Amino acid sequence: MPEATPLTPGITSGRLSADTLSENFDDLHPAYAPHEAAVASDRCYFCHDAPCMTACPTDIDIPLFIRQIQTGTPEAAAKTILGQNILGGMCARVCPTETLCEEVCVREVAEGKPVEIGRLQRFATDTLMGAGKHPFTRAASTGKSVAVVGAGPAGLSCAHRLAMHGHDVTLFDARAKAGGLNEFGIAAYKSTDNFAAQEIDWLLKIGGITVETGQKLGGSLSLDKLKSDHDAVFLGIGLSGVNSLRADGEERDGVSDAVSFIADLRQASDLNALPVGRNVVVIGGGMTAVDAAVQSKLLGAQNVTIVYRRGLDQMGASKFEQDLASSKGVHIVPNAQPVAVHGNGAVKEVEFEYTTTSDGKLAGTGETFRISADQLFKAIGQSLEGAPEGLTLEGRKIAVSDTGATSLGGVWAGGDCASGGDDLTVTAVAEGRDAAEDIHATLMGGK
Repeated sequence: MPEATPLTPGITSGRLSADTLSENFDDLHPAYAPHEAAVASDRCYFCHDAPCMTACPTDIDIPLFIRQIQTGTPEAAAKTILGQNILGGMCARVCPTETLCEEVCVREVAEGKPVEIGRLQRFATDTLMGAGKHPFTRAASTGKSVAVVGAGPAGLSCAHRLAMHGHDVTLFDARAKAGGLNEFGIAAYKSTDNFAAQEIDWLLKIGGITVETGQKLGGSLSLDKLKSDHDAVFLGIGLSGVNSLRADGEERDGVSDAVSFIADLRQASDLNALPVGRNVVVIGGGMTAVDAAVQSKLLGAQNVTIVYRRGLDQMGASKFEQDLASSKGVHIVPNAQPVAVHGNGAVKEVEFEYTTTSDGKLAGTGETFRISADQLFKAIGQSLEGAPEGLTLEGRKIAVSDTGATSLGGVWAGGDCASGGDDLTVTAVAEGRDAAEDIHATLMGGK
């Protein structure tokens, strides 16, 4: 993000002291100590038909790993987790467990307080990774090579599973660092101590994976060349385009996308040098909107408002995320859509129109209002950019089968760029893993 200019006087750095910033961006959910994990695991009923497993996109055997923690074998628990979700450490930190496994926990249904599955998963995976161990061994080389484009959750998951099967994998990414949204798109208070990079270093211990950064599909990489140089290709390129507000004045200074703001924050070596507005408005209703809004507040913004075009119950951000935002002083305004961005060169106010929904259709009411803003973040979704020719699209994403196969032979895709998913880290991991199994079966003549 650029430094404040005369056109954006309200955007400045150094609003808070270094000590306050350190406290503000501390771990959202502190790790369990061993005795805390023992107590938490003892609350599990170890259900035979565990609904938590059904709710987990990666099908982790949750009762088994919790019992393994209870019996004092957290490293065994970690292997149970990682066998299904190789990025189980990050998912334990960022997965919306409150709307997945924990929401259907029998304890939640009966008592309103679920077993804290996410924190128990973190305890197990952190224990194993802290010991420097990698629980999987690489199979004998198959002599086959696979190109994986995109080193985000889907690509990393796919690459690890392929390498474990004995294939040679080259993992390409357009950025200077691997990790995708885990590295660039997650709120800093959810992933502290450079954990995303640590997890990648640990994952690569399987061997057989070469990482090449600064390599972009459509730029230095072409799909035709990748197909000719490798036996298979997996695309986990994510969504790099930012949707437009379609509001007058969107081009004014002080208006930017929330994803870039979060990326800048995650890569900042000194949060005190990161500028933020005094009056910040975030347009959108998903987790990116909440992450941008909360972090703006934690950086020292005085007034932060999230505006969403539909009702609170339709926000992509979970009730937990909404409550988190409110607890940090973020004001959420539902049922309003942007009309215009006002200001003389830089944003000064954002005009909104109240909305109503009838039979699922959104409509403006004609009544408008304005909110003061010197910084406006767009968090209204992303779009696929640079999809190679020849790939069939479904809507704005790459059309894939249940196992990630695209319309082009020898090419698979998964994660946010592919159709069918719900744009969660844990779902991307599952899609990368399943595509890798399909690629392996195909390369070895099983299909």
